[in-house]
Amino acid sequence: MSDNPVVWFEIYVDQMARARKFYETVLGVHLELLSNPEDSSVEMLSFPADMDKYGATGALVRMEGFAAGGNSTLIYFSCEDCAVQESIVNAAGGRVQKAKMSIGEYGFISLAMDTEGNMFGLHSMN
Repeated sequence: MSDNPVVWFEIYVDQMARARKFYETVLGVHLELLSNPEDSSVEMLSFPADMDKYGATGALVRMEGFAAGGNSTLIYFSCEDCAVQESIVNAAGGRVQKAKMSIGEYGFISLAMDTEGNMFGLHSMN
């Protein structure tokens, strides 16, 4: 494998509007509609991306037959200081699972639950 292994992620949700508001509030981003002309039963909102920069992007997805929460993949969002985004989680309807902690030379992480029951991580070097 010559490239980084993650190229895309999907966070499955039950209520798209609620999940959109949560992630836009906590991460300070605007999610864009990502349509699939082949399947109108799948609803997707994409996180912002700059294909010339390091890292992967992905989308919130609502799809019949695939419930939110309970999956075993953990996505970490990059932050300047994860404590800042962590401080917004509860007010945005989520729950902080593990407060900011050091991971040594690799920086800091916080773990949180979104409004849909999905755990996600926040990562920063500060």
